[in-house]
Amino acid sequence: MPADWSEVTAGWMTGALADHHPDAQVSDVALVMRDDGTNRRARFGLTYAAGSGPATVFLKGSEREHAELHNRNGTLFIEADLFASGVALPVDHPLVYKVVIDRPALDFTLVMEDLTARGADPRDATRPMTVDQVAAGLRSLARLHSRYWGFGAATHPALAWVQTWAPTEGFQAGLRSFVPRGLDRSAAQLPPEVAAYDGAGIVALWARYVTSLSREPMTLLHGDAHIGNTYVLPDDEVGFLDWQVAHRGGWAQDVGYFLVGCLTVADRRAHEADLIAEYRRALDVPESAGPSPAEAWLRYRASAAYGLPIWLSTLGTDGWQRREVSLALVERYAAAFVELETLSALASIGV
Repeated sequence: MPADWSEVTAGWMTGALADHHPDAQVSDVALVMRDDGTNRRARFGLTYAAGSGPATVFLKGSEREHAELHNRNGTLFIEADLFASGVALPVDHPLVYKVVIDRPALDFTLVMEDLTARGADPRDATRPMTVDQVAAGLRSLARLHSRYWGFGAATHPALAWVQTWAPTEGFQAGLRSFVPRGLDRSAAQLPPEVAAYDGAGIVALWARYVTSLSREPMTLLHGDAHIGNTYVLPDDEVGFLDWQVAHRGGWAQDVGYFLVGCLTVADRRAHEADLIAEYRRALDVPESAGPSPAEAWLRYRASAAYGLPIWLSTLGTDGWQRREVSLALVERYAAAFVELETLSALASIGV
């Protein structure tokens, strides 16, 4: 595995593509783009001496400054292990050509499809989705959740390693470090009901909500389905990238985090009830196993207690996300927290 992107060679790339393009022989590798954040990311252009393969590929690996943090949270190798397992993910996601894991070095490399070749349009909070696009994304999440509804080590041994959501000290320590600064930076945009909390209170809300995710029924969650981990294809199908927080847990964590973050506040207010009903219709599970309309709405109302602390924390960092992205998402989750009466919903689900 190359320790640095400058060490990626034609021979190494030929081996990385061999499972999907056995006749391809890469003759040249050119670094086109590098964009390191909480992980290392780069795009390479490829030329071939024989056979054929993708014109470009995308590489993702651990970033040394953040590897210990991800490892402490238990998330460092989740995406790599997920794609190495070969399990079906019935949503659009980047094709992964090769997974290489070096656990002692806290390092991994994923050689992935360059989504721009399919005309994918990566989104962030400054470019919200339409209501129809969010509906498409919810149908995709419903396919994922249906496939793994009620899964555990016995039903899906290849996923026995997947962690069940819990408010671990690693996650809470990170939130405690950055939420206070996020509160300061967003003070002018926060509704009074949210501004009244201090950092410890916000983290306690997150821990209460995450505790509820370990109750049945559980499924395989993307776990980090905010708008910045999505893309829209030319046919308005929605795909999901960055599976580094995939967990076992309650469906509403994916659904609420995705829905609230992908829409403007006005669109969310106008369409959220219909969109939750759309998700329920798309679930392919026995009626007795899925959430009732009332239960679905209650679980959705509670989910803002996840997104609000996460994005206050992200806003409190320097450089993890652009300031305008974090502020927009804080505004959306804070508005939902108040308008959906999330505190009352948490009490109703018993956390």
